[in-house]
Amino acid sequence: MLFDLSIDGHHPSYIRHLIEYWNHTQLPGSLYIVVAPQFINVNAEVVDLALNANDKNVQFVPITEDEYTSWKKLPNSKQRVFREWHLFCKYSKHLQASHSVLLYFDTFQLPLVLGEKAPCPFSGIYFRPTFHYKTFPNYAPNWKDTLEQWVRKFLLISALQNSQLKTLYCLDSFAVKYLNKLSNRVKFLPLADPIEDFQVDAAKCQQIKSELQVESNRQVFLLFGAIDGRKGIYPLLDAIKLLPVEACKQICLLLIGKIASSDKIKITERLSEISQSLPIQIIIRDEFVSFELVPCYFQISDFILVLYQKHVGMSGIILHAAAAQKPVLASDYGLIGKLALEYQLGLILDSTSPEAIAKNMQKVLDIPQQELTSIEKMQKLVQQNSSEEFSKQIFNAIMLST
Repeated sequence: MLFDLSIDGHHPSYIRHLIEYWNHTQLPGSLYIVVAPQFINVNAEVVDLALNANDKNVQFVPITEDEYTSWKKLPNSKQRVFREWHLFCKYSKHLQASHSVLLYFDTFQLPLVLGEKAPCPFSGIYFRPTFHYKTFPNYAPNWKDTLEQWVRKFLLISALQNSQLKTLYCLDSFAVKYLNKLSNRVKFLPLADPIEDFQVDAAKCQQIKSELQVESNRQVFLLFGAIDGRKGIYPLLDAIKLLPVEACKQICLLLIGKIASSDKIKITERLSEISQSLPIQIIIRDEFVSFELVPCYFQISDFILVLYQKHVGMSGIILHAAAAQKPVLASDYGLIGKLALEYQLGLILDSTSPEAIAKNMQKVLDIPQQELTSIEKMQKLVQQNSSEEFSKQIFNAIMLST
């Protein structure tokens, strides 16, 4: 049984990859996927994969509307995660699962310590380990960071005592050797962060570029995904104000993705102000992008902005940039900075500093792209994170443990 009540972001993609692999390899047994009721309509193309399976042994099981509403209405996050854990246990028991998988493990650590006992062995995907960040370059924790790491480590060690927990898959491969020192029983395994394996339609990409009306004399800098403070939009806008007029004339800033409702007015006003005062081209597509069109936006761009603010964990943006063989201007913090450095994906910088962003945007305008990256290392990173590798790693570990 797979369990995930989120309906957007990477969640439907992960589920789709697992179903496709299950169908393709014809694994024995049945696969149940417990989701929120809204998932069925919002991600109909993923649900269709189960409906069209040859042997019909893949089935979506939405929780009831009452269960979903009562869960969502709980006043704080701790109450919600304990209720979610209860639903995980309830459906694992109801479906008589021989093994269940939490597709997002991180928030369930406290219920594993204090909540009800799981009715079957289970595994999970662990997204955000930080205990090893002290080994990364450019990591300078303050006392609050250090205290938070100790609390997180204590909670994880406590959660690892749960007798039904068997395997934790970790998207940060650099963390695995440190995490495996925490338990002799629970096994931590590296996990690929799956990137879509699409054949890029060059004609479609050119059509999108034409529709966007990118001016021919400009270099395209792409900020992709949910546009909010977490993605570094504010230091980016401050950085643009620091650019010389001649640099602005060479740049097209491409913002593709939904602007967070809480930030929309502020971001829109600042973009309007910049457009009126500087000769930079700014193009906004405030909308959800279907997964098959995602590669095109990377193909038509020259540089990819990965300006997360103190982001913990992996980012699919890094992988899409590598797949498109486009240089990144990336945060030097945590796993993103480590990957950008290790695989020569582009330049790393202090993404909280408008001055650093402006300096590097100006710098790359004068450097050939091939001098910024290693195509060979980019290809290696993409190969390590194929959708097949992701699914194989999850199901192989389960089959070996049952």
